[in-house]
Amino acid sequence: MFSEVEKEFLLKHRICRLATVSAGGQPHNVPVGYAFDGERFYVTTDYGTRKLKNLRQNRRVALLVDIPKKPRRAVMVQGSVDLLESGAEFEEAAGFVAEQRGWRRWREGEQVVLKITPAKKSSWGLEG
Repeated sequence: MFSEVEKEFLLKHRICRLATVSAGGQPHNVPVGYAFDGERFYVTTDYGTRKLKNLRQNRRVALLVDIPKKPRRAVMVQGSVDLLESGAEFEEAAGFVAEQRGWRRWREGEQVVLKITPAKKSSWGLEG
């Protein structure tokens, strides 16, 4: 889905803006750290956050990685989220996030890993 230029851009950055929507249609947009494996994005979140509450009701998200200064460059994706809270997939994802971000590895019950699978993407200011 992503060109090599887009992948390079996404791997170089560490913060994105993650938008979720409540069951009642109220948007919520926050900056979060992310890890990227070339196809999917991984974000960790605390239990009790608004974004997690929203995602339990509506698994669709939008994510933006951008440089707002000229020349503006960005990659925006829309997709869906799998909530990883335990098991082998959680362990693998938590390890990947910790390794890529240089964070400590979260254990089950401490954080939820959001595995974001893009369905659509657009980019601007990037070649490729």
